[in-house]
Parts: sequence; structure tokens; C-alpha cells
Amino acid sequence: MRRKFDVTTEQPETAIEALSQASGLSRQRIKDAMNKGACWWTLKGKQVRLRRATREVKAGTRLQLYYDENVLDRKPEAATLIVDKSRYSVWYKPHGMLAQGSQWGDHCSLLRWAELELKRPCHLIHRLDADAAGLMLIAHDPKAAGALSQCFAGRTITKQYLARVTGIIHTQDQLIDTPVDGKAAISRVTTLSTDETGQTSLLQIAIETGRKHQIRKHLQSIGHPIVGDRLYGKPAKTPLQLLAASLEFDCPLSRQRVKLELPEPLNSLGPA
Repeated sequence: MRRKFDVTTEQPETAIEALSQASGLSRQRIKDAMNKGACWWTLKGKQVRLRRATREVKAGTRLQLYYDENVLDRKPEAATLIVDKSRYSVWYKPHGMLAQGSQWGDHCSLLRWAELELKRPCHLIHRLDADAAGLMLIAHDPKAAGALSQCFAGRTITKQYLARVTGIIHTQDQLIDTPVDGKAAISRVTTLSTDETGQTSLLQIAIETGRKHQIRKHLQSIGHPIVGDRLYGKPAKTPLQLLAASLEFDCPLSRQRVKLELPEPLNSLGPA
């Protein structure tokens, strides 16, 4: 059950003391929740996570604890660092890992994983469905984050995906331009191989826009939902068979053309 505790301190005390009195939770549970990013406070006019339980807070400080045992008990999947380019890094995000956390915690997110692994600030540049896997970029300073985010927003990045879909489809550079949520959306689909036994096809998809669930919705619209797509197809024993396989762009930081690809064995989707 989700519970939210909203506390305004009446006297100087540690955060864990204030939250313990207000919530009735054990100090160990509060400490664990804070470490996992479920506690928030206002610092320099901005609402941020408060992780240190022993932090002394002034009277009148507002603390918010978002407590959900189901969220806090989840174990994060292991992300893989592909390359560290100093001002940004490139990661493989596994199926089921969030790009960033929510108010209920961030320990199962790529952003937090990168922070702990690299021991430096991390900024989200773009998103990838939690159910999908593949390449993601994380920036390490605000200017790098802004410059790289603009590449994604300005559609100057070539993005290639792999998807295993239900049914047999033979197509080369098929254009799908069905609007998504009332906005223009363009995907180009090419068949790489088919599995007659399993009745599935492996597709390569290039997208020119980045609408929410664009690939999933577009493939469902042509009658070939992605294997394991619980929203637009049917659940399966395997996770969503969608993989962000490569990115190519003119880097605004190095002023060079950059092409990023998943290495073996991360760059493939097995049979369904």
C-alpha cells in the first residue's frame, strides 16, 4: 500500500527523527527509503531528494516521504557502461529498468545507477520505455545535457531499433506515418529475418520522430505487435522484444560525427 507522509518540523532535528515520529515506521525502514530516493525536501528553492537520514534540518522544514514497499523492495537490474566520454556516457539499459525514478524512489533507474557507478552528477538526455532495452546517453554537466538534448529534440540523431514481432512480414523500408496522440510520427521498417517455426519476424526500425510508444503503436497498427508487448499486443514469457541498437549524430561537444552501437552479445534479440 502506498503511503505519503508530509511533515513540517517544529524544531531543529535530524530528518530521520522527524519522519520517524510522523510515520511510525522504523528508523531502518526510513533510512532505506531515503537512500532509495523516496524522501524529498526543498533546497535553495528547488525540490530535491534527501538521502542522508542524519541530515540536520531547521524548524519549519517540509519533508515528504513517499513510501511504497513494493517499489522499495524491487531489485535493480544491472546496467552496462558502454563508453565513458567524460562529459557524457553511453549505457545499455536492460529490460525493466526505468530511465529515471519517480517520487516513490529511483534506485531502479539508469540515472541513479550511473550516479553510483561513476560518482559524478548525472543528467537525463532522452528516454526509453521501461519495458524496452538498449542504448541511452547520460550527461555529466548541465551544458552537455542541454546540447545533447537539443540533438534529440531537433531530430538530428539517427536512431535504429530492433524488434521481434508476431507474424511473418516481408518488407523493405516500409513507411508508417500514422499520427501518435494527434502528432506527426514517422517510422521506417525493414525485415531482417523471419522465423517460420515461431511465426515471428525480426525487424529493423528507423524513427524520424520520438513519440511516446511510437514504435509499439506503429507496429501494432500494421498487424504485427512486438512480442511481449503487454499494452499493444499480448504478454509473453519474454520481455518486450524491442532494442535501441544504434545512435548516430554530430556531437555538439566534440564537433565530430559519432556512431554508437551495442556490442555483442547485447545487440541481438533471440527467438521468441
